[in-house]
Amino acid sequence: MSVLELCDREIAAVPLEATVADAINKMLDHHVGAVAVVDSEYRVAGIFTERDVLRKMALSRTDPENTSVRELMTTPVEMATRRTGPGEALTTMLERHFRHLPVADDNGKLLGILSIRNLLEWRVDDLSRELESLEQYVSNDGPGG
Repeated sequence: MSVLELCDREIAAVPLEATVADAINKMLDHHVGAVAVVDSEYRVAGIFTERDVLRKMALSRTDPENTSVRELMTTPVEMATRRTGPGEALTTMLERHFRHLPVADDNGKLLGILSIRNLLEWRVDDLSRELESLEQYVSNDGPGG
């Protein structure tokens, strides 16, 4: 299974020319904690997250309407690909303390954004199926073991 299958259907992204206010509004509109910042060919140039708002914006007294997202985005961006499995992505995100991981093609074009929530839901579903299978196995065991 590719992580692309676990990404939210709508991709939250803003162009490099966007303001911080544009990026925050996009996050609010999509109910997400991060937006990808993309160039004119939709290649990932950076990522702007709630952490960027808190760490770089909140106490800086800069005006989000007049500040380019390019100035505050996180770059370079570690990304997943179609070939990245959910387990590998989860390990990367836990080890690196990421809550969002863009998924891009081999040219860096944005295909989706994976959140830790997406992966945790997948893992809970996977464990539930495994538990159900084990319960089935145990209950089907005949007399005498």
